[in-house]
Amino acid sequence: MKALAEALQQAENEPVPSGLCFVYTAGKEMTMSTVTFDTQEFVAKLRAAGFDEKQAEAVVRVVADAQSHLVTREHFDVKLELLETKIDAKFDKLSWMMGILIALAIANFAKQFF
Repeated sequence: MKALAEALQQAENEPVPSGLCFVYTAGKEMTMSTVTFDTQEFVAKLRAAGFDEKQAEAVVRVVADAQSHLVTREHFDVKLELLETKIDAKFDKLSWMMGILIALAIANFAKQFF
């Protein structure tokens, strides 16, 4: 609750943009996802609920700022695929290194006893 109060205080002097449009992309192969947020309608609803103009605008700014950090499902899936690819590449390298170490150990063992 304290964080909300601080955010509201910071947001008081900033103008409320009209009809914000947030765009999230992650990679060239992903299509653009868009989340629209009608700030003026939200202000009007808050005013109707009893907020004064300054309070309503501050709440809208806080909500709009919070939405700018959202991640779409497509964005998350692409990031997860990239992470899986990196992990697979590391395991491939690790399996080659282990194979070489085992081959060297067997060669050393054979050299000592044969």
